Amino acid sequence: MRLYTAEINNKEEILVAFYDDGCAYIMSKLAKLSSELDFVDMNDLIEKMAAEKEAILKAVAKNVDSLSGAEVKLDEVKLLAPIVRPRQDVICLGINYRDHQAEASRFSKESFDVKKDDAIYFGKRVNRATAPGEAIPSYEGYVDSLDYESELGVIIGKAAKNVSVENALDYVFGYTIVNDVSARNVQRRHQQWYLGKSLDGFTPIGPCIVTADGIADVQALDIKSFVNGELRQNSNTRYMITTVAEAIADLSQGMTLLPGTIIATGTPAGVGMGMQPPCWMKKGDVVVCEIEGIGRLENPID
Repeated sequence: MRLYTAEINNKEEILVAFYDDGCAYIMSKLAKLSSELDFVDMNDLIEKMAAEKEAILKAVAKNVDSLSGAEVKLDEVKLLAPIVRPRQDVICLGINYRDHQAEASRFSKESFDVKKDDAIYFGKRVNRATAPGEAIPSYEGYVDSLDYESELGVIIGKAAKNVSVENALDYVFGYTIVNDVSARNVQRRHQQWYLGKSLDGFTPIGPCIVTADGIADVQALDIKSFVNGELRQNSNTRYMITTVAEAIADLSQGMTLLPGTIIATGTPAGVGMGMQPPCWMKKGDVVVCEIEGIGRLENPID
């Protein structure tokens, strides 16, 4: 099942797609057939979507022919980020692919030379997630090294505290794509990564959330990025240093991960700072992040 947020008639609407056929149903229309499907927004849905409600949703979908205007074509609506306003900062894993570890250290040993395999966590402030197709601001005059990072986003579906690695994936609601846009000069200047990754517009998310049952093996997904059509990153989630399950278990030992929490799981080699010489994004460029089984997240630079 795929879940989207779209702007329809100047209103945010949750869309649900049961097949990868380019069509989806407006959740507020489905709610007319069952009040159990009445959700305020995607955060509300994630928090309330228990197994029984998912069963109701699938049953209701068989009767949508009785509803006028319930079905829409995805290419005819304005998609927003699936979670437009995350309730908390995105939790990010830094240097979580061995090849990215090498290229980052080569770019700046002072900032990125990491020898141990313990996970590196940092926060990314997101007042509003950038939508598919929406421009990423270049901040000319302030940012001179604008970079992209294609990452698998993990969305927690129920409160997780003190969970084991073996049970960690039971707490996942679904998966999405996150472009962890970074201002490398700001990141290096402050000797920590929060500000350089948290400027407004620096967190494109989308195009959808694929529910956990739609991904057979989260550690076997091809992950890529393209800039102006040129393949830059080309890897697989099997190369993560800290797996999705390990990250959830590790984080939950010291904090409660609430429903709707987004974890960005790190990026492989091929980012702009890893090229020789470094190749930064600039106004007019188009960046695409792509993950197998989820889709493509495309954004221009403005």
